[in-house]
Parts: sequence; C-alpha cells; structure tokens
Amino acid sequence: MSATNIYEQHLDQNQANYAHLTPLSFIERSASVYPDKLSIIHGDTRYTWAQTYRRCCLLASALQRLGIGKGDTVSFMGANTPETFEAHFGVPMTGAILNALNVRLDAKAIAFILEHAETKVLFTDREYSETVKAALALLARKPTVIDIDDPYFEGGELLGETTYDEFLNTGSEQYRCFQVEDEWQAISLNYTSGTTGDPKGVVFHHRGAYLAALSNVVSWNMTSHPVYLWTLPMFHCNGWCFPWSLATVTGTSVCLRHVRDKAIFDAIKEHRVSHFCGAPVVLNTLLNAEDSLKQGIEQEINCMTAGAAPPAAVIAGMGKMGFNVTHVYGLTETYGPCVVCATQDAWADLSIDDRAEVQARQGVRTSLQDELMVADPETLQPVPKDGKTMGEIFMRGNLTMRGYLKNPKTTEASFAGGWFHSGDLAVWHEDGYCQIKDRSKDIIISGGENISSLEVESVLFKHPKILEAAVVASSDEKWGEVPCAFVCLKSGEEMSADELISYCREELAGFKIPKKVAFGPIDKTSTGKVQKYLLREKAENVEYAVSK
Repeated sequence: MSATNIYEQHLDQNQANYAHLTPLSFIERSASVYPDKLSIIHGDTRYTWAQTYRRCCLLASALQRLGIGKGDTVSFMGANTPETFEAHFGVPMTGAILNALNVRLDAKAIAFILEHAETKVLFTDREYSETVKAALALLARKPTVIDIDDPYFEGGELLGETTYDEFLNTGSEQYRCFQVEDEWQAISLNYTSGTTGDPKGVVFHHRGAYLAALSNVVSWNMTSHPVYLWTLPMFHCNGWCFPWSLATVTGTSVCLRHVRDKAIFDAIKEHRVSHFCGAPVVLNTLLNAEDSLKQGIEQEINCMTAGAAPPAAVIAGMGKMGFNVTHVYGLTETYGPCVVCATQDAWADLSIDDRAEVQARQGVRTSLQDELMVADPETLQPVPKDGKTMGEIFMRGNLTMRGYLKNPKTTEASFAGGWFHSGDLAVWHEDGYCQIKDRSKDIIISGGENISSLEVESVLFKHPKILEAAVVASSDEKWGEVPCAFVCLKSGEEMSADELISYCREELAGFKIPKKVAFGPIDKTSTGKVQKYLLREKAENVEYAVSK
C-alpha cells in the first residue's frame, strides 16, 4: 500500500474552490439576485436591497477615506434604524470591527467601553445625545463623532462634525466589497456585563457570524423573503445576528425605535410581519395589551424569545393569541441563540398549557451548534439525563466567540478543558433537552438586559449610611427578573427605600436600579460569605419599592 494520501496530490486549495466565510457575501447576493426586493421600512422611507448594499458600500468607502481599516473599532450608539442595520455590513467591509453600544447604559459605562475598545469613530443617534455628551466628557482621547439625524425622531442635539447621510456622500460609488482576507478576523465587538461589574468585550469573527446567521435561518425554518419586525435591539449581540440572517433570505426589516404595544401591533398589521424576536417582557407586553389592538391580524406570526426563561404561562398566552413561539437560549459569547427548544411531533397532542411547559425548557443545540452538554463544572463529566442532577451548560464549536478583548485570563478560564463555560446551571432531561435551574454567576437578566449584582452592590457600598449590601434576582411577571437589594445600615443610621432608590438613580442606569429593597441583617455563612441562595428565596416575598 502506498503511504501517500492520494487525496493530497494535486488537489490544492485555490481561489476557484475556496473562499473565506463572511456574511458580507449574503448582502451582495441579495442585492444582485433580488435588487428590487424591499430591504428596509422605516417610517415612510423604503430601501431596496440594491439601495441598501449601495449605502453599505458608501459607508465603507467613507470610513476608509477617514483612515479606518483592519483592526479599528467603529462604535454605534444607534436605535433600530437603517443606519444601525447598514453598519453590520459597511463597517466590516473595511476590515474594521463594529461595536454596537447598549443604548440603555449610563455615561460612565459608555465611556469605559469607548476607551477599552479604542474607538476611532462613534456614530450616535440624537436620542442618546445627553448620555453620549456626558460620556465624551470623561474621555481623554475622543473619537471622531458622526450624528445619526433621524427625521422620524424629535429631540436631542447634534454632537458631531457631520451627519450620517452627509458622511455617506463622501464615499465612492465605485466601491464594492463582499470578501475578506481571513474568516477568523474580528467582525464585531459586543460588551456583556461581567461578575466584576466591568463589561467584558466579546469578539466575534466573520466565520462565526456567517454560520450563526445560517443557524438562525435553519433553526427557525425561515423561508425566503420574511418580513421581520425589529423589536429586539440591534445592539444585543448584533441583534442575535439577524441583520446577517435577513441578508441570507432577502428579508424585509421593519424598523421600530421604541417597543410599545400599539406600535408593534400596528406594524404587524400594516406590513404583514411574519417574524420578530424579543425578550419575555416584550411578549408579556403584547399579552397584556388592549384587546382592540390585537384585532385584524390575518397572517401567521413567528416569535423567537430568549433571556430570562419565559414562564410557561407567557408561551401559552402567546399560543392562544395565534403566535408561534420558538424558545431559544444562548449568550453574547455564543453569537446569541445556540440552543433551541425544537418542537417534537408528539407535542402536537398536548394541550396548549402542557405544550408550553415543555417549550419553556431551553432545549437542544441548534442546527449549526457543534456540541452541547450539561456536565459537572469541575470534572466536565456529563450529568445523567434524569431531569434532576444539576450541572453547568457547556458548548463548543464555530458559534463561540474568539474571546474577551484584552482579557486573556478570563478568556482562558472560559475555555478551560476545551469547552466554553456558560456559567448557567441546568438539568438534562431524558429526551436530551436541557433546562436552566440557576446561575452560577450572579447575573440578573431583566427584560433581556444583563445586570451584574456586584456592580449594584459596589454602588450601594459607597453610600455613607450603608454597612453591607447584597443584591440578588427576584422573579418578576413583566421583566423576568428584577434586582432586589438587601441592605444593612450602619449603627444609628436611618434610611428609607425611596432615599436608597433616589441615590441609585444618580449612579446607575435605570434598569439596574433595585426594584425591591429590604433592610436588616444579611444571611452569611460561618466564614462570612453571603448566602445568596437564601436571599433569593427571601426576595420573592419582599415588597416592591418602586412601581412594577
């Protein structure tokens, strides 16, 4: 037998048979095959895929003329508007990295991210000018600022040297790009709250973005030309990669700046929306809307939800309204959804309420997620599929980040043993579906937003009247979870819940402020460690200190 592998002879990789994977190829294909199909609806504005591709190329060309190139960070403080959608293609066309900022963060957090990411250019919507102005004042080195001057929004101020549309006019009409030098190069940077309180910069690569976009399409059974409503913020791990998914299937994006029940139902009816994503709080908003808003929907609507595990009652309620709910799970580190509660044929025989119970589980790996397991966090040995034994959820494969920017220690720890450590504790059911039971990290997920309990605690500890503080998640019908603060005051001091909340409003973004407050001694172990599992139990019985 010949020792030479015959398949390694004269069968080399070359330009004709190999291309790096990048979602930039999706938009070029949609623009060339379906140039006149609607890509974006924003108020009275309509763009076709040919026009969107042109605008993305103009953005890329203008950025290049500004000196932006491979390895540079371009940040967007944008709403769900055409500009933020275009950034997902125009920025990476230059080799630069898109950093979509969480518009709900406060000025201190925004300033930290801009500095940590070494942002060269910042595009900012007028709606967020107050926060951005305060953030820029904290920076020693300021990025070039360009305003997103949306004609459909009134208010705010212009902070930059030019507007987005004026900037596009500096680009070249001849510019075209839909390939990259290396699929492993970074495409985007998304910050997620860490247990230390400082956000961690999660780096995505072109290959992962390409495959995550396809995974969304396959796992959700999306057919060609869906009409997608942007209820999910595009800053949430790049809108769960759906800007790239919609380019794959030549879909139509219906922009929505503010998530309100009337605006959602009006858009669904006017544009015949077929798909939308959102946290359970969005579904709850729709369920509790006035009945008159729900009338007149004729088409089938598919909804994808993730975040804090949706209560079965919410899934059942959406089902009774005629919405098809797909429950997914993932993290920023996994490009968004990498686990889906895939529907089984046998579930069709269940009642809506019973079916909702099984649909409330996180599920199994998506079509393009390579491996998933629930295992002992120390030994990495899979736990029994008995629905009782707790373990940590682990993933590995192409739908996993490159790592954390400038944070090798945390990156190494998160990939220890050749698996990504989610930090989420779950059980594994006999049918292979996993179900989260708790979080090893004390992250609170409120309305789809991550809140670090340690960050809130550090703010509370700074108050001169407070001796000790501990913050845990408390379940909430609307938001999924809300922060509950347990506070022990210094001897002789007095404080009301209103006073504490007013203080927090000066230090924290609104969604991070504790909604429940309890004063008194804090449960600890004999070694002085706070027993958060006991506090979580108590939190369920603490009264709300602010309006629900």
